[in-house]
Amino acid sequence: MKHISILVPKGAILGSLEGSRQLLTQVNEFFKAKGQDPIFKVQLIGLSKEIPASGGLFTVNADMVINEVKKTDLIIIPALDGDLATAIENNRDFIPWIIDQHRAGAEVASLCLGAFLLASTGLLNGKSCATHWMASNEFRRMFPSVNLVTEQIITDEQGLYSSGGAFSYMNLILYLIEKYAGREMAILSSKVFAIDIERSNQSPFIMFRGQKEHEDLPIRKAQEFIETNFHEKITVDELADMLAIGRRSLERRFKKATSNTVTEYIQRVKIEAAKKDFETSRKNINEVMYEVGYSDTKAFRTTFKKITGLSPIDYKNKYNKEMAVA
Repeated sequence: MKHISILVPKGAILGSLEGSRQLLTQVNEFFKAKGQDPIFKVQLIGLSKEIPASGGLFTVNADMVINEVKKTDLIIIPALDGDLATAIENNRDFIPWIIDQHRAGAEVASLCLGAFLLASTGLLNGKSCATHWMASNEFRRMFPSVNLVTEQIITDEQGLYSSGGAFSYMNLILYLIEKYAGREMAILSSKVFAIDIERSNQSPFIMFRGQKEHEDLPIRKAQEFIETNFHEKITVDELADMLAIGRRSLERRFKKATSNTVTEYIQRVKIEAAKKDFETSRKNINEVMYEVGYSDTKAFRTTFKKITGLSPIDYKNKYNKEMAVA
C-alpha cells in the first residue's frame, strides 16, 4: 500500500487539499468494489493537529503531525493562500522534513501555488516546474534557478511533480493515479469526477500582463511604448533609437527585466490584444490580424497558436459568447 501524505500548510486553499483527498480515496473505493484491497493510505499531515485554511474560513484536522511520519511514499503540497513569501515563512518547518523524505525515496507533488513551498526546498533547482500563470513573474523573481514552464499543466522530473493553475491540479492527481493504479483507474476517476484527462496545456488560459516589477525605467518605458503602439510595426532598432540605448544592451536588459526578449514581448502584447478582440467582437480573423499589426496571415496564425495553444478560429469559437451560443 502506497502511503500518501497530503500536507496541510497554514493558509492552505481548501479546494486542492480536499479535492486531492477525495480523488485518491475514491480510487480505494473503486478497488474495493472489484473485491480488491485498497492501494492508497491517504493522510493529512500538518505542523499541528488543527490548521486554519482558506483565509481562516475553515479548520482542517490533520491525521498526524510531521514528526510522527517517519516514512512516506508521496507528499502532496496543496495551493497556498495570501502573500506567498509570508505563506512560505509560516510553513518553513515543512521544508527540512520534505527534503529528508525525498532523500529517503519519497516523491513530491506541488499543486498550483504549492510550487512556491516546493521550490523553497531547493529540490527544484535546475528542474522544470509549473504553477499558476498569474504568479509566474513572482515565481521567477523568487526562484531564478528553477525552470518555470508556464504553459504546462503537469511537470514530472526525477520524482518531483507540479501542476499549473487552480483546478488543473486535478489533472496532476489523475496523472499520479494512472502511474500508481493504472490507466483503467485514471479513466474511471476522470469519468466519475468529470475531469478532462488529456488536458496538458494551460496556454489558452494565460492572460499576458507583462513584467513591470523591476527598477529599469528605460525598459519600463519600452514596455509602455509597445503596449500603446501594438497595432504598429515595432522593431528592436526603433526602440533602441528611442531610448538611446545600444541594441545589444537593450536586448540584454529587456530579457533580464521582463523574462522575455523584445520580440517575444511585442508578440505577446499583440496576441493578447487579438485574444480580447476574439472574445468580445464580431470581427473576423483578418480584421483582428490587421488591427494588431500583422499583415502575414501565416505568421499571425503561427504566433497565435504558439502562444495560446489554439488556432485563431479555435480560440474565437471557444471564448466568443456569440460563437459559443451558436
